Amino acid sequence: MSQFISGVAALDRYLADGYEKVRGMSSRFSATICGHVLKRQSALGIAGDVAEIGTFEGRFFIAMALALQPGEHAYGFDVFTWPDDKVLDRLDASAALHGLTSAHYTTLRHDSGTLDVATFGRMTGGKPLRFIHIDGDHSPEALTHDLALAHAALHPKGLICLDDMLHPGYPFLVVTVHAYLTAHPEMRLMCIIDREDIVAAPKFLICHVDAVPLYENDLMSSFQAQHFVLGGDAMGHHCVVLTPHPRIAEV
Repeated sequence: MSQFISGVAALDRYLADGYEKVRGMSSRFSATICGHVLKRQSALGIAGDVAEIGTFEGRFFIAMALALQPGEHAYGFDVFTWPDDKVLDRLDASAALHGLTSAHYTTLRHDSGTLDVATFGRMTGGKPLRFIHIDGDHSPEALTHDLALAHAALHPKGLICLDDMLHPGYPFLVVTVHAYLTAHPEMRLMCIIDREDIVAAPKFLICHVDAVPLYENDLMSSFQAQHFVLGGDAMGHHCVVLTPHPRIAEV
């Protein structure tokens, strides 16, 4: 994946040598795209912190934190008990190895399902979040709850990133996302970041309708070689589809 770069020097160093050494399942391709999006936000003057629900040992979390601007902060929520009680120790060690300290991030030992909107907002600094990654419990009920937390905390020009969409292990989880988008017509599926294999499953990027133009053309041009030009049919509109090997089936 060395041919894919985010444009954030610290993040690209981590992606080249470190990302896949941290235990986790998010793909390097998706982390590259999301790092680029964070860089794009900074260039547009969209400032703010980020949060992740389901941080595990920090593979994707470290990538997000490395893409932030000085003074911005990453918040990671997890129970940090699986597969053992040393998960958080390994996260902290990996973060330190790549130059992150407590000034850059905060981990919170909480099951997001026990949090209400107000509590989640207080724990993440009380200000709108510009990027929220959801990779928690993959049940419909949990995703519904986590989407409600993210929706309330999101910056008007920010992005919600959903992991493991279209994963064969969770074939109907997208029904929950459809219900969310139906209930919130002001939101739109802006981009699908395709899978690399059965583990590194796709991510969805969701934002307010008004924010779509901030991202879609930039993604299509910045990752032209990875752009699936037919796009995705997303509830009445076409969204950007990025994939490591875009192709159309021969017939």
